[in-house]
Amino acid sequence: MTAKWPVIPSIIAAIAVLILIALGKWQLDRKEEKDALLVQLAQAANLPAITYPAVATKDALPLYRASSVMCIRVTEWRTISGSNNKGEAGFAHLATCQTGGAEGPGAVVAAGWSKQLIKPQWNGGVIAGIIAPDKTQLLRLVATDPVPGLALLSRPSPDNIPNNHLVYAIQWFFFAFAAAVIFILAVRKKQREA
Repeated sequence: MTAKWPVIPSIIAAIAVLILIALGKWQLDRKEEKDALLVQLAQAANLPAITYPAVATKDALPLYRASSVMCIRVTEWRTISGSNNKGEAGFAHLATCQTGGAEGPGAVVAAGWSKQLIKPQWNGGVIAGIIAPDKTQLLRLVATDPVPGLALLSRPSPDNIPNNHLVYAIQWFFFAFAAAVIFILAVRKKQREA
């Protein structure tokens, strides 16, 4: 006589599988949203230049648009790893600029690239560039004409934004399939042993 199919564990397993499938579906929806965003960002390069935003809001970032900043003075220099327009590794030099009064808005300007670690001598002025994402300030202006002593950085592009949602969806669907198979095999083994 074979053991009965376990009802409560089957319900729990079914709920788990449904949750995993829902997560896969959610990733597919996120992929569609990201695809639309990437198309919109790619088109931004063809739009006219805009005024650099005084205050960045996460929901309306004008990424990959041409703009310019009047850097009244550089208040701080930071150096991070970066690449030039030929793809060579080196250092990107970021200037934190005062753009208004003493407590007014500021801007981060990726002023250029160097192979060696140096301290740029630029103290401010008008600088044109492309608006790119920045981890601390949401936005930074990547100079299209680097400051004296620095070379051109690689051009910011939406092509560098990862879009892994299809891979994540496949993973969630695989986990759902694997969970269902493992549960069925475990129940059948238990039934044979009974």
